[in-house]
Amino acid sequence: MSGAVERARALVGVPFRLHGRGRDGLDCVGLAALALGRTGVPDAYGLRSRDIGRAEEWLRAAGLRPVACGGAGEKPGDLALVRPGPLQLHLMVGTGTGFVHAHAGLGRVVETPGPSPWPVIGWWRVP
Repeated sequence: MSGAVERARALVGVPFRLHGRGRDGLDCVGLAALALGRTGVPDAYGLRSRDIGRAEEWLRAAGLRPVACGGAGEKPGDLALVRPGPLQLHLMVGTGTGFVHAHAGLGRVVETPGPSPWPVIGWWRVP
């Protein structure tokens, strides 16, 4: 199993907090950063954003690279950039059997089985 998946699963139950970067609260960017061992991640964003280019710029700046979607393209520990709504982007850590993500509606980090409930815009990986 991927170390990123193990680190993400260890954070299940942590409260949701916009711009959160630690065990006292996390958003999807904070969860992804901790799971992938990244620091210096952005925090100048709102809960609602549809700027895919900006999100992709941040992912590249964090050292991630896009990977092929579908088939055997994505692996456990990869990040899925998804669109939960027309004005929202979200990051989830793929586990191979589902996702770990900071769920604002449920107010905590959760693990959900199965495919993404939202359209996947792209997959990202630490090379």
